[in-house]
Amino acid sequence: MHGVQIDGETLTIEDVVKVARQNAKVVIPEEAKKRVKKSRMTLEKLVIEKRVIYGVNTGFGALSNIIIQPDDIKQLQVNLIRSHASGVGKPLSTDVVRALMLLRANTLAKGYSGVRLETLETLVEMLNKGVHPIIPAKGSVGASGDLAPLSHMILVLIGEGKAEYQGKIWSGKEAMEKAGIKPVQLEFKEGIALNNGTQLMTAIAALTVHDAENLIKTAEAAAALSLEALLGVSDAFDEKIHNARPHNGQATTAKNIRKLIAGSQLIQTGNEAMQKRQRPHDPYSLRCAPQVLGAARDAIAYAKKVVEVEINSATDNPLVFPEEEKCLSGGNFHGQPISLAMDLVGIALTMVGNISERRIARLLDDKLNNGLPAFLIPSEAKAGVNSGFMTTQYTAAALASENKILAHPACVDSIPTSANYEDFVSMGVTAAEKTMQILENTEYIIAIELLCAAQAVDFRGPEKLGKGTKKTYALIRKHVPMLKQDKVLGEDVEKIKRVLKEIKF
Repeated sequence: MHGVQIDGETLTIEDVVKVARQNAKVVIPEEAKKRVKKSRMTLEKLVIEKRVIYGVNTGFGALSNIIIQPDDIKQLQVNLIRSHASGVGKPLSTDVVRALMLLRANTLAKGYSGVRLETLETLVEMLNKGVHPIIPAKGSVGASGDLAPLSHMILVLIGEGKAEYQGKIWSGKEAMEKAGIKPVQLEFKEGIALNNGTQLMTAIAALTVHDAENLIKTAEAAAALSLEALLGVSDAFDEKIHNARPHNGQATTAKNIRKLIAGSQLIQTGNEAMQKRQRPHDPYSLRCAPQVLGAARDAIAYAKKVVEVEINSATDNPLVFPEEEKCLSGGNFHGQPISLAMDLVGIALTMVGNISERRIARLLDDKLNNGLPAFLIPSEAKAGVNSGFMTTQYTAAALASENKILAHPACVDSIPTSANYEDFVSMGVTAAEKTMQILENTEYIIAIELLCAAQAVDFRGPEKLGKGTKKTYALIRKHVPMLKQDKVLGEDVEKIKRVLKEIKF
């Protein structure tokens, strides 16, 4: 069966990326369809038996003590979506919206939500035909789920709101008509089943974790190139050192850097440095790269595990359990696991940017860069008349400092909502959004380091590079030539950042 299957159990972060960014088709397997139908039949039976079920025949939040009469049950669901579509601010990017839709569909496919199969199939059809709801980014506190963002998604599902289709913005009704999709008329429980959950924070988290894994590899390549450009000492990367402190991330980073610098003529051992009356080891920004980048690796690995669990979880409320014929109200919509994990990734990436900025400063400072010209200005270009890479470090410093502000954890914050009934919230979307910004800032910092390191290597001789760093250098020079005189460097930084998003080291 072609396409990405959603069964509520086996979705991966790679699947999310394929659907969100490569427009892979989504398929509901037959077993998942059977579970969805069974869940709906169970819920219908409980409603016929006149059971009191939160969100089905009661109000919501602090109004949950109000019993809803049978004639108002359907209107209750539509009103829920309209009233909760209170988001504001710039719209979410298309890849985040697609990831959000996929994750919402996947959790419905688990068979605990009690929706009709046709409702799930309509959501998947929107995804496959490219009807993308316009969803304001602000408005979720991350408990009772991402209510406002998900409600804006559902508005289009029911033929309201706004959506992007084939590159243009339409009303939700127009977009659905042009795509040939019949809007859904919500039945009991379907509104709360669709807008209760952690899908926005998890969508951002899945894409961010994927990109963060690639960024760590890029940061290792940048550190290795800087190490050679600064005639660094190889001892700190020796396997014996890292076996003595066996953190997985640290050992992996050290191993990767060893591979990158293998065969280098620019690297020396501590003993060789001492014979030249030089220091036997490097400053921390070089020597401790495995410890810092490795710790970030481990943090991202932890977050990946959390995200992989969350994307295959039932996070709405209440949940239907067909085998026991029960509908139970709990708190799986609470985003604390994702909030904590994303704050950790944000802190980790901030460290990655901080140490990179310190290597950039060292590369540019002729008092610290082991014989390279100030700001890496070539001799044929007059220093003073030309500033070289001087202000790229300003940009890196600005980005690193912004990251330090953004790295303050959101997961420790909470603000009561719903008349103090929902009195402890996760701020999961805030954690995820700011971590995505930290990621982008750090991508810029690493791009600047690579440009500076490549320029420094031009003075040393690229032919002396190690096996892996030669490839890194060649990739940079394929897109950006050596700086011979001052030019607009921001364009080069943007270019390298774009290249690094597409290349896997």
